[in-house]
Amino acid sequence: DARQVRRVTLVIDENPAPVAGTFEFGEDAGVTMLSTRVRVNAYTPVHAVAELSDGSLHVSEVFVKASGGCAAPASKDPEQAQKTMGRMKLRQFGQDQKMSDGRAEAQLMIRHPNNSGLQMDQLTRHYVPAHFVRDLTIRQGDRLILRMEGGISISEDPNFRFDFHATGEKISAEAIDTEDETFRDEWAFELSPDAS
Repeated sequence: DARQVRRVTLVIDENPAPVAGTFEFGEDAGVTMLSTRVRVNAYTPVHAVAELSDGSLHVSEVFVKASGGCAAPASKDPEQAQKTMGRMKLRQFGQDQKMSDGRAEAQLMIRHPNNSGLQMDQLTRHYVPAHFVRDLTIRQGDRLILRMEGGISISEDPNFRFDFHATGEKISAEAIDTEDETFRDEWAFELSPDAS
């Protein structure tokens, strides 16, 4: 089957804003796996809707038993979160192994409170304004690996683990939040000795 997944939309039915994120994959990025952490407000079906390169749509559903995630207070002190906001780290997996067809696996971690707008400050009893990463682009050289349009359901300190067709070029990431702050970083990416 020559078709490829071009886009995945993650929908958490019972969340106040059900679309957690839409992920677009680069045409030749070869992404076959993506994971992230999300907030879940109530027991709910979670859907992943995949759009393939031929335009067809495919959906998968799982029922998740969790609650309170969208309004749960942040785990970090707000002042500390502000100081480290926008810092990024890239982890590389399997440098010592050759993955099939030259793919590699990486995880991007971003320091950001990703406030949902439903959390209450425990001292003032006022709601903390929504402030979250709304756009993320990850590239290798000039080549798009993935792009995300995110919402309030992506967790505090978001992270994204994915596989892709690797080259020896640097990985770069650009994140833009709802206050139009832009964060950028880049990292050297080492291929395993046997990778082609």
